[in-house]
Amino acid sequence: MHKPLILLGLCAAGWAAAPPAAPRDWRDIRAGFEIPDKTYSDQPYIVKTDDGAWLVCLTTGAGHEGQPGQHVITARSTDQGRTWSAPVEVEPPAGPEASYAVMLKVPSGRIYIFYNHNTDNLREVKADDPPYKGGVCRRVDSLGYFVFKYSDDHGRSWSAKRYTIPVREFEIDRQNPYQGKIRFFWNVGRPFAHQGAGYVPLHKVGGIGEGFFTSSESVLLHSDNILTERDPEKIRWATLPEGDIGIRTPPGGGPVAEEHSFSVLSDGSFFTVFRTIDGHAAFSYSRNAGRTWETPQYMRYADGRLMKHPRAANFAWRCENGKFLYWFHNHGGRFIREHPQRRTIAYEDRNPVWLVGGEEADTPQGKVIRWSQPEILLYDDDPYIRMSYPDLVEDGGKYFFTETQKDIARVHEADKSLIEGLWNQFRVKTAARKGLILDLPAKDGVMPNSAPAPNLPMLLARSRRSDYGTEDLRAGFSIDFWLRLRSLKPGQMIADNRTREGKGFVVRTAPGGVIEMVMNDGRTENRWDTDPGVLIAGQLHHVAVIVDGGPKIISFVVDGKLCDGGDHRQFGWGRFSPNLRSLQGDKELRIGQNLDGELLRLRIYNRYLRTSEAIGNFRAGQ
Repeated sequence: MHKPLILLGLCAAGWAAAPPAAPRDWRDIRAGFEIPDKTYSDQPYIVKTDDGAWLVCLTTGAGHEGQPGQHVITARSTDQGRTWSAPVEVEPPAGPEASYAVMLKVPSGRIYIFYNHNTDNLREVKADDPPYKGGVCRRVDSLGYFVFKYSDDHGRSWSAKRYTIPVREFEIDRQNPYQGKIRFFWNVGRPFAHQGAGYVPLHKVGGIGEGFFTSSESVLLHSDNILTERDPEKIRWATLPEGDIGIRTPPGGGPVAEEHSFSVLSDGSFFTVFRTIDGHAAFSYSRNAGRTWETPQYMRYADGRLMKHPRAANFAWRCENGKFLYWFHNHGGRFIREHPQRRTIAYEDRNPVWLVGGEEADTPQGKVIRWSQPEILLYDDDPYIRMSYPDLVEDGGKYFFTETQKDIARVHEADKSLIEGLWNQFRVKTAARKGLILDLPAKDGVMPNSAPAPNLPMLLARSRRSDYGTEDLRAGFSIDFWLRLRSLKPGQMIADNRTREGKGFVVRTAPGGVIEMVMNDGRTENRWDTDPGVLIAGQLHHVAVIVDGGPKIISFVVDGKLCDGGDHRQFGWGRFSPNLRSLQGDKELRIGQNLDGELLRLRIYNRYLRTSEAIGNFRAGQ
């Protein structure tokens, strides 16, 4: 169990996480540095203090999420999250539930921490029956009052007094089982400052039932004097937007619009993105500092395709260079929207995490963000692990992400080149050379029928441990080619290194007008394919097949677009067996067998390509 081991890290210098095992892949969440908690661990959000430390707030407790004893703590780090001070309790575990904290630092260096507080110590509330037997819910961490405390010593201690924020009643409050006399709400959104005012998001809830929250929408709590007023009693608050309705889903969307994440664009426009149960995240812009909002839409890539996303936190951050990063999970669509239990099943599959980059573009209405294709940012080997509730910290030119899987919260330093590659996707025109082990261009339009098969990396090996067990090498490889098919009939072999027994790989056309990758190590066989409809007979296409041995994921990038399943399947990317050992097959690589068309270039890499690199290969041409 990891929790007792954590206690051994206590020393004179403070709380120190046990060092992680030597990572082979920084994207593996176990390579991160742990943040101190008790048992439950949620929403690790960070501000940089004026004395140079990181201050993290966390919702924690000795039990699981929503159980009595849930409370808010903070801790400080002076080494970019590697070690932490002993936690400080903002609220005691013996008091009513205190949950879901966010922080705002004002120009004086004072830090405010905002959170839910069950001040009246209610032990049950009305809910739908079913799923709550007798119409009673005993989880009481998302109701009561929205409150704050403050720190004037960079988070070493917090004010003894707790202050309540007056939140204006909306239609969704009056429609709850208590007609607004008891409020349901919570928050995950980062507070922000703009033009001398402070803004704190809040997510209002209409009821409790299947999927816990049955309806939701977001508001902004606006204070015109919190950035300068020293007396907490004199801080003024207003609830935005104007009117009686918060930020909801697009027209025709479902009743859930929650966990809004806000960013401010260079022209002063506000951008918000939020989760739904419609299979896609949604967004909106405000051109008047949150008073009114444009009609919400579902998130799209710059090429116009809808992004897929389940009912999970999806956050956007504006970075110091004025560009944006967006965290989401890259699956969903109609397979969530049309599911009879969509409120519940939409919580699943938050592993891996995908990241896209954004940059501003001009429209007649004002600035908007256009979004790149995604890359895998973080993963866990266990596909049932769900990581979420991230934060982004920029420090010393580096990018750090926090996340939690509800038991352990961690800090991860991201490879800067991955992030810069996302922002460069709109301009990259260079083919990747690193790891290139085969490069065959067609000569006078003719590709050779065969070539010596390049050596592919082992995916698994026998370890040097005393039990001689498995060592996961987290290796991968990629196959990249240009082709024009006169027909999409199945059975056309593009590249094939299989032995007579079937060991190795083959890339070929398959039923449904797709290209599939089949991988066989003599013990297990795995396959995945392109989305139907992306290949057109007679048209020149660029295809990259990416076998990523970190998260064990196969993905296809066709003509510079990552396959996401469209309306054909929930996931455009597929998992392969963690027991797959090697794809080294025959000594000869057979090329273009039974091909009804032209293969114009073939590249093989001894590593996984990033999406951004596959786009660069496409833009570079043949």
